[in-house]
Amino acid sequence: MEEIEFILDSTKESMSGSVAHLEKEFLNIRAGKATPQMLGGVFVDYYGSQTPLSQVANINVPDARTITVTPWEKNMLQPIEKAIMMANIGFNPMNNGDNIIISVPPLTEERRRELVKQAKAEAEDAKIGVRNARKDANTEIKKLEKDGVSEDLCKNAEEDVQKLTDTFIKKIDEHLAIKEAEIMKV
Repeated sequence: MEEIEFILDSTKESMSGSVAHLEKEFLNIRAGKATPQMLGGVFVDYYGSQTPLSQVANINVPDARTITVTPWEKNMLQPIEKAIMMANIGFNPMNNGDNIIISVPPLTEERRRELVKQAKAEAEDAKIGVRNARKDANTEIKKLEKDGVSEDLCKNAEEDVQKLTDTFIKKIDEHLAIKEAEIMKV
């Protein structure tokens, strides 16, 4: 019985991990509104090592269409500007001598559709993660059945795993619907 509880707990944890990863990936898909997370994937060459932008500069969002990056060291302006361009995230940074100003352009209809496709692909990856967790759990339950655990207990455990799977797939679909609405909202 303890083994089954352990399998269910680890399956739930794994499925929660898939949903958490999806939420993190959705933060990187911009929906037209400026957020500091948009620059989360930017790494700057800081004295020979690749360092996240947030560790060498202050990132602010004064309004919905602007991001300002204020480096902690003046000599980092050029490397930060270059890193933002190299990150290939569709921004054209402007340097005013003190900080870098990024105007976030409004999304075109075509770009919105691409972002929805990207969001759907991320959601599908999360669902695959959930299904893989289900498969692993069912494999473990089958092993327990071979080792002498009663058939009824194993059947119930498999049903519990399926309920978990359905719950997490539903959560993923809900996250996707919210993100899709956010992206398509003009």
